[in-house]
Amino acid sequence: MDHRKKLRILKGLLKDKASIIRATLSNKRNKKIRIAVLRATTHDPSTSPSDDCIAAVLSLDQGSRLIACTCIEVLMDRLHDTKNASVVLKCLFTMHIIISRGSLILKDQLSVFLSFGGRNFLNLSMFRDESDPERWVLSSWVRWYAAIVEQNLKITRVLGHHLCSSFVATNSKGEEDKVLQLLNRDLFEEVDVLVEFVKVICEFPDSLHLQRNNLIYEIVRLVSEDYRSVQREISIRVMELGERIPSMSYSELTQLLGNLKRFESCKERLYLMFVNKNRNDALWELVGETRSKAVEMMKQKGEIKLLKMGNPNASSELTQFKFNSGGEFEYFDTVALTVSAMA
Repeated sequence: MDHRKKLRILKGLLKDKASIIRATLSNKRNKKIRIAVLRATTHDPSTSPSDDCIAAVLSLDQGSRLIACTCIEVLMDRLHDTKNASVVLKCLFTMHIIISRGSLILKDQLSVFLSFGGRNFLNLSMFRDESDPERWVLSSWVRWYAAIVEQNLKITRVLGHHLCSSFVATNSKGEEDKVLQLLNRDLFEEVDVLVEFVKVICEFPDSLHLQRNNLIYEIVRLVSEDYRSVQREISIRVMELGERIPSMSYSELTQLLGNLKRFESCKERLYLMFVNKNRNDALWELVGETRSKAVEMMKQKGEIKLLKMGNPNASSELTQFKFNSGGEFEYFDTVALTVSAMA
């Protein structure tokens, strides 16, 4: 370790100690919260927040919405008042832990803060820590990780529940029943936001070697848990959409294919990110089978379209097609009769 790096680490440790001392001596009512957040978000670039520090933050709400709100305020102030990449990553890591393990009150307060935008919106897409080359590289992880946390909360708003590895596993039957009742357009919206989350994961920085850094390793581990949850969420919805393919319109089939192809395009990057963990070959097989089924149905729909648009014998041929395809009456409406009459 060179002299400059040692000096930088020492300077960070002194800043952390000074901040904690100031908070301890403060007369402010929220000093306990400030101390807990400061301890979870130190300047040390190589270590993630300890379990004790995270537990201290998670225990702050005490069932009080006011305390939970103050906790999120302090965490957001810490995030926005620093230009240090390590501190920002630890703030994001703490938010991520709140989303996955925090109390409902803490989760709700975090969602409320981010939904209003402005000062409290993460908006770290332009973040740069130019203090040294190492932090410059860490800055790319800040930008990526901020997008992950934001997309995670977006999924919460669309699905109606927080994304965590335990939810679908323990509520799979209820989730499947809920999906059964959704309209196609709502199912497409949910699949779209889930696939978008996967796309954001695949935008990870090229400096994967930094997973040797304990903080980056823990961040990737948390994202891996999210991806495992997303796989289950996607699987439930793709399975249901596959059952609905025979009754889908041409435009719906096009939308379904678009989402499936976007998801499949992520496969190689996901394998690279997680080194073949979370492969879930059954999901990829389901997606491939559903895509093939949708393509075949689009071909049939395309044939019907051509018959409706230009064939002078459209009415008789459509009737023949109806009987030959097993009586799928829902594909036929008064359009065929109108075309025939006009001809």
